Amino acid sequence: MTNIKNIIEKVGLPRLIIGFFFVLLLILALALGLDAKFLFSDVIRRWMMYSILVLAMVPGVQSGIGLNFGISLGVVSGLLGVVIAMEIAFVNGWFYHMGAVAAWLTLLLALAISIVVSALVGAAYGLLLNRVKGSEMTVSTYVGFSSIALMNIVWIILRFKNGQLGWPIGSGLRNTASLQESFGGLLSDPKVYEVPRNITIYAEVSDVESISVQQPKALNFLAIDIGGFVLPVALILFFALCCLVVWLFFRSKTGIAMSAAGENELFTISNGINVDRMRILGTSISTVLGAIGIIMYAQTYGFLQLYNAPLMMGFTAVASVLLGGATVNRAKISNVIIGTLLFQGILTVALPVANEVINVSTLPEVLRIIISNGIILYALSKTRGGNQR
Repeated sequence: MTNIKNIIEKVGLPRLIIGFFFVLLLILALALGLDAKFLFSDVIRRWMMYSILVLAMVPGVQSGIGLNFGISLGVVSGLLGVVIAMEIAFVNGWFYHMGAVAAWLTLLLALAISIVVSALVGAAYGLLLNRVKGSEMTVSTYVGFSSIALMNIVWIILRFKNGQLGWPIGSGLRNTASLQESFGGLLSDPKVYEVPRNITIYAEVSDVESISVQQPKALNFLAIDIGGFVLPVALILFFALCCLVVWLFFRSKTGIAMSAAGENELFTISNGINVDRMRILGTSISTVLGAIGIIMYAQTYGFLQLYNAPLMMGFTAVASVLLGGATVNRAKISNVIIGTLLFQGILTVALPVANEVINVSTLPEVLRIIISNGIILYALSKTRGGNQR
């Protein structure tokens, strides 16, 4: 009995209930005859595609700025990096001259541009938050929404030659741009084939012969298909690498100083550490991770979503890390892993289960909104109104 009480106190009763609900949904899904391989593949895929965005919360919390609702700054920086990289690839004809290598070059260029832009934006954002100490969460929420609105103007006025990005008539970029002919699924889809004219398509192995094209030239072995269960190995390794870098950073002298600045500002100042500089560093790292996270999200999803699509991503990331056990003042990588799995796992499994039980066409979308917003509200209630320091 004592051990059970200790587990409940350590993990938290609400988190245990949510975890039990997730397991119950999995059992119910199997009992209803849903495709277990596809279901588990989808859970892992969504878990990984959101994880880096949630990981971006850790440096912000540890540096003392609290929950970074301004992660949208990193998101729009990442999206800007992707559209620039895709335009450069198109103008220079990479996919016509370099084949499969072009996808990797485009992805790496998008990451490089996004990291530079987001680091600069994050530093400026950190300077702003240093001027509004005590109101970081309120200001970051405003900044997050404002950045999306500002980029809406940018997306409208941009004039790109790449037909995947721009509208056929007039200026501006599309609301949704396909990455299928760029780097979509590069790290997460085991069935990526390079066919004539350097166009990337997705097809089952058994379907290749039925397509009136030559035999595939390249197969993506970075994601493994085990009898219908898809394991995105490269995506998992990339997330693990990001976690390792963050973990090593917080064990470095600078990382320890940054965590100390977030935990006890007066003690840190008395030890000669520049707290404001540590907060700017934490904000910059958080913004950079947000930019990397949206690129990994887009390549897994297969589409680039612009304009208001990323508006609520900050709330989703905040809710996930809180669901994993983080607080306004402390966050760990384990909170990211657990919280993202629970949040995305419940969303992934609950919708097909509900659709199977109650066959109403609009029900899954209604439930998705109810469940996701419900989890967000629960998680935000744990902040107790702001940055309690």
